[in-house]
Amino acid sequence: MRRGRVWGAVLVVGVLLAGAGLYWFEPWKLWQDDRVSEALPAAPAAPAAPAASSGTSGAPAAGAGPQVLAQGTLISHEHATTGAVKVLRLADGSLSLRLENLDTSNGPDLRVWLTDAPVKEGVAGWRVFDDGKYVSLGKLKGNKGDQNYAIPADVNPADYTSVTIWCDRFDVSFGAAPLART
Repeated sequence: MRRGRVWGAVLVVGVLLAGAGLYWFEPWKLWQDDRVSEALPAAPAAPAAPAASSGTSGAPAAGAGPQVLAQGTLISHEHATTGAVKVLRLADGSLSLRLENLDTSNGPDLRVWLTDAPVKEGVAGWRVFDDGKYVSLGKLKGNKGDQNYAIPADVNPADYTSVTIWCDRFDVSFGAAPLART
């Protein structure tokens, strides 16, 4: 009788630990892909100026689209990660971070961060991004595709030298890109 109670207690503890592990690690996300396909961000259109008598149209001037301020290419850290990163100034002066052709693993609590940390290859680069200055632009919308993240107005992009796909739950970078000013 006593042996049955011990095995019952072991079984209950094992089930509780397995449930907690599943909740914490979310292993099913390794087999799920969330694809995002957002268009290049555009600022709200300004009202068109009346056409001048010289025959010009009220179309926006060339270069009114997003201006690339910085860009980089993602490298892999904890998980294989590829894609491009761009910091854009929109026509209205607002800033946006764009991930293009992102391809990484899905995971728990993934964030997009602007940071001042240098991007390092290999294991040495996995955990450096929360050591200095960083700003979270929000949860990663999907682990594949093209996506945009608004950069808050009080953030100066010149203060940040890299972007990371950061797993907040395990404090590790899935991948990162150094930002080169253009």
